[in-house]
Amino acid sequence: MMLLRGLRPLLFLLLAGVALATGIQAWAAEPLRIGSKRFTESYILAEILAQTARAGDPAAAVELKQGLGNTAIVHAALKAGSIDVYAEYLGTIEREILGHATTGAPLAQLQAELRPLGLAIDVPLGFNNGYALAMRSARARALGLTAVSQLKGQPALRLGLSNEFLGRADGWPGLSRRYALPQTPTGLDHGLAYRALADDQIDVTDVYTTDAQIAALDLTVLADDAGFFPRYDAVLLYRVDLPRGHPRAWAALQTLRGRIDEAAMIAMNAQAEIQRQPFDAIARAFLAKPRSHAVGTPAAASASASASASGAAPTSASTPVAASTPASASSPRLEPGVGRSTSGLWARIAGPDLGRLTAQHLTLVLGAVGLAALVGVPLAVALHPWPRWREALLAACALLQTVPSLAMLALLIWAMDRIGPVPALVALTLYALLPVLRNCTVGLSEVPQGLTTAGRALGLTRGQVLRSIQLPLALPVMLAGLRTATSLSVGTATMAAFIGAGGYGERIVTGLALNDQALLLAGALPAAALALALEAAFGVMGWWLARRRRG
Repeated sequence: MMLLRGLRPLLFLLLAGVALATGIQAWAAEPLRIGSKRFTESYILAEILAQTARAGDPAAAVELKQGLGNTAIVHAALKAGSIDVYAEYLGTIEREILGHATTGAPLAQLQAELRPLGLAIDVPLGFNNGYALAMRSARARALGLTAVSQLKGQPALRLGLSNEFLGRADGWPGLSRRYALPQTPTGLDHGLAYRALADDQIDVTDVYTTDAQIAALDLTVLADDAGFFPRYDAVLLYRVDLPRGHPRAWAALQTLRGRIDEAAMIAMNAQAEIQRQPFDAIARAFLAKPRSHAVGTPAAASASASASASGAAPTSASTPVAASTPASASSPRLEPGVGRSTSGLWARIAGPDLGRLTAQHLTLVLGAVGLAALVGVPLAVALHPWPRWREALLAACALLQTVPSLAMLALLIWAMDRIGPVPALVALTLYALLPVLRNCTVGLSEVPQGLTTAGRALGLTRGQVLRSIQLPLALPVMLAGLRTATSLSVGTATMAAFIGAGGYGERIVTGLALNDQALLLAGALPAAALALALEAAFGVMGWWLARRRRG
């Protein structure tokens, strides 16, 4: 009974967190869920979609799930119904989602192939954001490099490419075959690649042609002289039931057709990456502009996207012209420090999302530890008399610890066919099982055999010996296991943001995408403070239990 009383605060907080996260939603109308990938432009476009939908249907509940991950994760979320719509690119839809060997299929063909998946495409946004390779202009001039084909003669160049680009069919595997490139690239986060270029740690990286950093860092975009990269015209990829479920919001999203040209997108990317403006403020300012000022030539841009989808062959974006486009679009050139002085670290930490992120993070941590205790303690007690089975279980739990957290999340997304808090909670519970099981086992093993023998000699049953002697004596060690599991879960829970589960990891993921150290710290420091607060709570709980035992 002392064990149950000791765990009661954790279980109470777990139930309260779950009720807070799901109770209100049980009575609410089905929300419109808008997702994004984990790079600057996708964050901004998701905000534009969300604010447009809210303006078109103020009564609708709109949920924004930012930074879900790469194409595979966001597409899986869309198919599973975890999100309803997100901004995608035609080249990605053809090569990565539909598995085409080439691009330029007619729009009717793409729609026909997507319909069995319950998906459709519509609303060309008006700009093309293609892949390209870029390097520092000074380095390119010194080596006389202007085109991708010339990299073949420079095997010593250091290539640092984004992890998604390394695995995409329209990325490094196909590019290296097309150009017979001899380099062995290093994988890194896209947001960190620009810093690595600036610090001369790499020579070449993959870029999006609407990236604001191309101009800010004076990069040269190498011409795709073999025409490998397809066009990536931005469109909305959505579930086919979206227009029926949210007709007013869908009608509002239609007004974005052709509204964003490449110059406007580059300028918004610059506001996020260089001026450090929040995504919601950037979207709000863009939508507040009259349509004629928000873009350059929307009709032409929309026509370009439609032409690409219908099989036309527009001019490739990966040409030397692409290198000059960002420079002119973002002129005058912005300095990296602009905007940072207006929002200090404390303002980032104490931002308006702090309460929501804290509730999400705490729910994940306490939920995982509570579930690990509910599963692990009975298992440890049941298997305590059988050492071989007990050691086998501990070995299995130890093996789970060797699985990287991102790989675990990816496996659970595949197995559960969903993203969000549920697979994150399962992953955290699996990681928390080992310290709970191990300490419970050690605590029971350290109970003197003489005391259990004496209890049985007094006529106590095995259950009475367990409740009255073994568990009370093992409780301090078991509590230490819960303490360890909680500390580990606070850190690991930051990874849950990669699959839309929220928590402080949202800030860390966004900070990585923007290469924003202040935002990274704004996520890491509250997580550290939460870990210290929970450590203190366990310390108080241990002191209280020790005092009760002495009393």
